[in-house]
Amino acid sequence: MKLILTQEVTGLGSSGDTVEVKGGYGRNYLLPRGLAIVATRGAEKQVESLRRARAAREVRSLEEAQAVAGRLAGLTVRVPARSGDGGRLFGRVTTADVAAAVTAAGGPELDRRRIELPSSIKTTGKHTVTVRVHPEVTTTLPIEVVAG
Repeated sequence: MKLILTQEVTGLGSSGDTVEVKGGYGRNYLLPRGLAIVATRGAEKQVESLRRARAAREVRSLEEAQAVAGRLAGLTVRVPARSGDGGRLFGRVTTADVAAAVTAAGGPELDRRRIELPSSIKTTGKHTVTVRVHPEVTTTLPIEVVAG
């Protein structure tokens, strides 16, 4: 199934890219969530305008992304989570929890879809997450999960 992405999808592409995916993935995930549109001749014209807009945005936002990455580097982020004996959490820390903790710590607002957890965080202590601020700018963010 040939689709045109309208938003960035991790591991697949960014806005305006034409991708070939399996039918079920396209019909059941990408299309209903508005992450892609079916590739047609009319859609190809829309893609060109998306690409031009993205190219103009990327030049300007690359500098902004580097500034955001600099702000994140000097940040101490503490994520409160309910835990039991031995530091095991009831549940796990999600990307939304990390995004909220960054904002609470005085950092920039981050989209939870741009935060990548190394694996499920199910214990208290120090962990490291990756933040994709821009397609060319990626930074690591140390977080500390505390009982709370």
